[in-house]
Amino acid sequence: MRVRRGVGAAATAVLVLALSACSGGDDAKDPDPSPAASSSTGKPKSAKQTKPAVPVADPAHAVDPPGRRDGRLWSADILVQWDKEIDADLVKKIEKLKGVAHTERIGLGQVSLENRVLTVASVDPGRYRNFTEAKVADFQEGWDRVAGGELAIDQKVAKRLVDKAGMIRLGSKDSAPTLHVGAYTPQIPTIDMVVNTAWAGDIGMATDNGLLISTDKITPATIRKPLEKLVGKDASVQMLDIASQIGLDPGATLTAIPTGSGIGNVVGTYRYRVIGGGRIAPDSSWVAANIRTEPVPILGDVTCHKDLFPQLRAALLEVQQTGLASEIHPGEYAGCYYPRFIANTTTLSNHSFGLALDLNVPSNGRGTVGEMNRAVVAIFKKWGFAWGGDWRYTDPMHFELSEIKRAG
Repeated sequence: MRVRRGVGAAATAVLVLALSACSGGDDAKDPDPSPAASSSTGKPKSAKQTKPAVPVADPAHAVDPPGRRDGRLWSADILVQWDKEIDADLVKKIEKLKGVAHTERIGLGQVSLENRVLTVASVDPGRYRNFTEAKVADFQEGWDRVAGGELAIDQKVAKRLVDKAGMIRLGSKDSAPTLHVGAYTPQIPTIDMVVNTAWAGDIGMATDNGLLISTDKITPATIRKPLEKLVGKDASVQMLDIASQIGLDPGATLTAIPTGSGIGNVVGTYRYRVIGGGRIAPDSSWVAANIRTEPVPILGDVTCHKDLFPQLRAALLEVQQTGLASEIHPGEYAGCYYPRFIANTTTLSNHSFGLALDLNVPSNGRGTVGEMNRAVVAIFKKWGFAWGGDWRYTDPMHFELSEIKRAG
């Protein structure tokens, strides 16, 4: 028998409702995780307080409220991800596999937020909550807010992304869906944020390409081989008990499916394995089909995603033609395609897809205003690039593809 582990490293789970930003005020602050914020609303408890009804923040993206938790809790032990809708007959076969105690279908996709490729799950709040830690599962107001169209996210993940109004834009385009953070809660390992299924279409993600599996009192690794044989090589099978300890399951072939019709269509399904030292090994067929080394103005030969080159060439040519070529220093170019995690994390960046580049590195460090010429920045934005200098935690050397454009 094994001891059921908690969600992530959340032995000190912080459960906070993001109420301060509901009015859209500009003075909203991050929620206070201190013991003083002891009620579910993040305000000191009062004997005279009565709980108000939880408002529906976004009726256009609301689903039926889940009501109080129904049924027992299940350990989140294995996560299986496909690049298409789950086959119902296959799920039945998985559920009959010896060691599988319970399953829950969810949607999985990856969103690029300030060069961090994060995993979002679209879920049925009433059922999914039973796979979370008890404190999270019974945090009623949080699940009501997810049902009402808001986002649940780990507070540490949200810190660099949420704006003063308590909103997070799920993508780098101005037109990307923007959600209010309804609750700051610990998440299941490898999942960064949760929305209800009504948001899936707007985000450009699936609602039924993932399967959570509980093995209950059985060690998950004991069913790994028969499960992998059953689901086939095109599915990612992650042991979440391992991921909760070290951040990722090193034995898994992992899958990223960037959301949205633009960048998502460029990347497609990105499968990779962890090879140590912060490095990853993308599927060789993906690399062969997508990564190229070609010449571009000013920089010379660069290695990037093939679909980056038209816009990169157009931007650099315009920089050159407007007499600004000297503002980009080829000797200070730090590359485009790097199949590795962001330093000291297990998070992919757009460099992993060959869709970002770093320019004039020495004078444009993280967290600074930088010295990037703003006319150069404007040209790159014109050609569909997002600039890291606009981010809450700035990265002025960084430019990444945010929308597909073609020269007229």
